[in-house]
Amino acid sequence: MPNVDTILHNAVVLTMDKEFRIFEPGAVAVKDNLIVAVGPETEILNGFEAAHLVDCQGKVLMPGIINTHTHVPMTLLRGLADDLRLDVWLMGYMMPVEREFVTPEFVRLGTKLACAEMIRSGVTAFADMYYFEDAIAETTAEVGMRAWAGQTVMKFPAPDAKSYEDSLALCEALIKKWKGHPLIVPAIAPHAVYTCPAEVLMACAKMAKQYDVPIHFHVAETSSEVETLRNAEGMPVVPYIKKLGMLDVKLLAAHCVYVDEGEIRTMLHYNVGIAHNPSSNLKLASGFAPIKRMLELGCNVGVGTDGTASNNDLDMFEEIRLASFVAKAHSGDPTALPARQALEMVTIQGARAMHIADITGSLEAGKRADLITVEVDLVHNSPRFRRDPNGIYAQLIYAAKAADVRDVMVEGKWLMQDKQLMTIDEKAALQEAQVLAVKIDNFLKGREESVISKLIAIGGAAEMESFEVQSKVRVDDLDEIEKALFIPEIEIVRVRHYHEFDSYFSFEDPSQGRLRYREDEFIDENGKITNVRSRLTLIGSENESFDEEILLSRSRYLAPASHSLRFYNEYFKPSSVLEIEKNRLRYLIRYKEEEFFVNFDKLIRPDIGHFIEIKSRTWSKQDADKKAAMVAELLDKLGLANKVHIHEDYVSLIEKAQR
Repeated sequence: MPNVDTILHNAVVLTMDKEFRIFEPGAVAVKDNLIVAVGPETEILNGFEAAHLVDCQGKVLMPGIINTHTHVPMTLLRGLADDLRLDVWLMGYMMPVEREFVTPEFVRLGTKLACAEMIRSGVTAFADMYYFEDAIAETTAEVGMRAWAGQTVMKFPAPDAKSYEDSLALCEALIKKWKGHPLIVPAIAPHAVYTCPAEVLMACAKMAKQYDVPIHFHVAETSSEVETLRNAEGMPVVPYIKKLGMLDVKLLAAHCVYVDEGEIRTMLHYNVGIAHNPSSNLKLASGFAPIKRMLELGCNVGVGTDGTASNNDLDMFEEIRLASFVAKAHSGDPTALPARQALEMVTIQGARAMHIADITGSLEAGKRADLITVEVDLVHNSPRFRRDPNGIYAQLIYAAKAADVRDVMVEGKWLMQDKQLMTIDEKAALQEAQVLAVKIDNFLKGREESVISKLIAIGGAAEMESFEVQSKVRVDDLDEIEKALFIPEIEIVRVRHYHEFDSYFSFEDPSQGRLRYREDEFIDENGKITNVRSRLTLIGSENESFDEEILLSRSRYLAPASHSLRFYNEYFKPSSVLEIEKNRLRYLIRYKEEEFFVNFDKLIRPDIGHFIEIKSRTWSKQDADKKAAMVAELLDKLGLANKVHIHEDYVSLIEKAQR
């Protein structure tokens, strides 16, 4: 009689194989890291001798659950910033905190906590995407779980890479170290189309093909992502990434909320795995993925939790149930995504989505011994009706809880027995996490106290102060004054025509200054828009005058405005916003070897008239004195010396008029 290491018997065995065979009472024989046999209890007990007999006492014995999309170290960011839109949450909070705190030690601790949570909810394999992925792979292998370790690549500087070239080098090192490991599959994880230019995605696809490794990638998660790409490239996300070679590899596409039928069929044709993340999509109001149609067409769709900062847990039982409920509600069809199909999505279907169905996802001889036991005779899951053989699936999907998982085995080794974790010191990890939480709290408290620190936190701000001398006068005829510029003493360097839209953010604390969001439309000589530019300027609150004519305004922290006005409104939370629209003809001139801007402005909204404004940047009090005198000279040359000089900038002028 053949010898095996372990026989698990007296169980309701759900194989999740092609025939969805159920054995009750059933048994599974395990030797080393493999399943040797699955079948009726008497057949297995009579056919094998085992060193260990495990009486499952009527529990469900099934394949381990597969979480097809997550960012495991983000357990350390759980609850950090909630009830926000995706872009504000990601760019305004997650990425700034990650830049400050994420290190190899951070990801090791976060991975331990995530593995503990996932093991307790019956997860045996997961697909990850984060930074310092080598440290995540090491920790996961030590714990004994199965995982895709996806090294993040994007155009922004990241905690582990200053450039995308650095990220690609990390990917290559990860692949060379881990390829062929029994538990870890190294993967390349470009973040999304809005964080990865075409050359980055092509480089990722090239490397994936070179080393025959998979890619883990966010696809069409939000409507704004899809709309922005359509405007920029004239096509939706799936055709765009197909053009770049991203479908020619083993691709796992996370979310896929905004894909049409043609895109779904394309993903089916290229055997793309899809990771459905219902909790995250609902919490971030991203929308409803067309899961029912994907499954009807035959796509390999798994279920993921996403990271705990946007879910906020790794409870796959909750995720499975929600996936089923959302599919029913969204389609208006209560028969959509029935219980057995839902369980299939988190077992064999999830394995297919991750391109590992040859080794896991079902209980079949020759596959790895990745399995769990689940109690189903508890008060919240009783009684059990046996009339319908599919009733056991309904019990698991609609009534079972993560806490009902009793035992977890991966690769033939116990990770949890009778609810006791075998490979993780859970208490120590929790204590370390709380110490870190205090540090992150203090960092965010300090940042929230200052508009400039919030501006710097989202990246791109020039961390320097400049000053500006300026003066303006109200005029009736801009054209006549414009002619006066063309004199020998004044050199015209260039001229530009803008249509400007300014939004000035004011705050409860006036010492914070004002934040201006400006959108410039560049107008050519034919009156057509040739380019659009957006910028942020934080303008200080202190002003100083020279000769009661020239204003020295404290400025200026400058930053590119790469997000929408709505994003900045929600992120900075101003107490009030003032909108200004104007037509501006701007001359850059050189006078006495110094450069000045002369602006011919027509205020459109609110309509308060025409203005000439002369300004110049300065860096010292002495230079400011000199340039203030020169501004006065220029006003005289333009015939404006006798006009009333306005000390306020436009926003102050408008506010005074509105009082």
